[in-house]
Amino acid sequence: MNSLTQSPAWKSLQKHHADAAEWKLRELFAQDPARAARYRAEACGLYLDYSKNLIQDETLRLFRDLMAQAGVEARRDAMFRGDKINFTEKRAVLHTALRYQGSEPILEEGKDVMPGVRAVLEKMRVFCGRIRSGEWKGHSGKPIRHVVNIGIGGSDLGPVMVTEALRPYAYDATGKQRIEAHFVSNVDATHLMETLRQVELDQTLFLVASKTFTTQETMVNAHSARDALLKVFGGDVSAVAKHFAALSTNIPAVKAFGIDPENAFEFWDWVGGRYSCWSAIGLSIALFIGFDNFQAFLRGAYAMDRHFREAPMAENLPMIMASVGLWYNDFFGAQTQGIMPYDQYLHRLPAYLQQADMESNGKFMARSGQRVDYPTGPIIWGEPGTNGQHSFYQLIHQGTRLIPCDFIAPMQSHNPMGAHHRILLSNCFAQTEALMVGKTLPEAEAELRAQGLPESEVKALAPYKVFEGNRPTNTILMPKVTPETLGSLIALYEHKIFVQGVIWDVNSYDQMGVELGKQLAKTLQGELETGEKKTVPLSSLNHDSSTKALMNYYWEHRRS
Repeated sequence: MNSLTQSPAWKSLQKHHADAAEWKLRELFAQDPARAARYRAEACGLYLDYSKNLIQDETLRLFRDLMAQAGVEARRDAMFRGDKINFTEKRAVLHTALRYQGSEPILEEGKDVMPGVRAVLEKMRVFCGRIRSGEWKGHSGKPIRHVVNIGIGGSDLGPVMVTEALRPYAYDATGKQRIEAHFVSNVDATHLMETLRQVELDQTLFLVASKTFTTQETMVNAHSARDALLKVFGGDVSAVAKHFAALSTNIPAVKAFGIDPENAFEFWDWVGGRYSCWSAIGLSIALFIGFDNFQAFLRGAYAMDRHFREAPMAENLPMIMASVGLWYNDFFGAQTQGIMPYDQYLHRLPAYLQQADMESNGKFMARSGQRVDYPTGPIIWGEPGTNGQHSFYQLIHQGTRLIPCDFIAPMQSHNPMGAHHRILLSNCFAQTEALMVGKTLPEAEAELRAQGLPESEVKALAPYKVFEGNRPTNTILMPKVTPETLGSLIALYEHKIFVQGVIWDVNSYDQMGVELGKQLAKTLQGELETGEKKTVPLSSLNHDSSTKALMNYYWEHRRS
């Protein structure tokens, strides 16, 4: 039995949940006219309304007890201090250093990391200036118009999401876009080929994003992109240095590829992939929106870092969101968490948060080495509004599952056009209200009678018009999606995930779950190749019968 579930705070929450399971949000609002004012918090340009949750003051007090018992504040301070809180890999977790704006040193193994961080940022600034000004010329003498980031996982999801979210900042005063950003991650050749069809190779810069310069998918794509470039330039290998840069620390491999080591940008072992958009991995972002805007993005995250470190638990946005999320995941049995951004520019945010959360807290082993006896990370998913309203919202409203959701919206649009934004926000606010209040059977019947339906039809149809309501939501608002507010928003979720990981007592900073499939794939790759040449009998392979059948099916259709 895990110590968490035997702790006084956990047992108090279990007892409290027995009462909370009977609460109705309609009634809570009716009983407390000041509820919305009391269950809200604001910091770093973000406004959090968490009043539409099945919580009361006692709920939050008990979660503060749980956080104190779990040592959240001590573990938070250890992270910012540079302690090796990634205990399985014996590494510090210092992505916060990448956006640090203060003057105090940040130590890792007794050495201040900030001179190195600032040196890389300065190198990025100069590089961005050369590319965006047109000073940097490709092999044919033309300036760079396209940047193609080749990476995977955190080396792709973060830059993709941020460049999409901040696309308005890529346009100059005349409405022209100096640089277009493209991203290739999937080892499926289709991803690379469709991207290459969108660019002029003699005006394209490829960024190869791999710390070790050995990531299989990334390097396969990088070599194929290199081959395509060399074909354009008649095999002249000197062209590679004009059209490739590396986000890596493996300088010998970078040089062997043909990239000038001066155009290799370093990041460190204490930067986890899913927390790396603040590092040199963010070079595609900086090239796309300009380095000044990239610095504003870092400042926004730093503001949230300070809030997380300094705000008391009762006012601390990451701690509040972590408490609410854990309440549903571990006590109400909710298995998923919806992310619903009401801004088209944020359409990749749910996918980004999938990795941030599910790779961090998708763990079943506690720090003690014991298997946990409680649910850990939720399944994260979502789509931008109002698209989702016409697809999966049906399940959220009238399905049998409890699905807590975060609704995220800016008050101002980058593209004001008629009533569009007012309609968008009215839908956002209406959905959270509808999920909370629902519609009772008497209300449904009254609505149908008002339409003039005969009583027999009213009785027959009304049950299908009932919405149980009592579906919880958070709403996060901001004046506008800017580099600063986006930085704060991402950091908010990072710290929420951290707090939940501390409470669940898991290591949120390794990702060993991705390794087994990769190990087996290496073996299978060679076997599939030799099988195509009929040089290996199926019976000799050490696989289960299903996998052998799949391999055989591949061979039959590959050979035909």
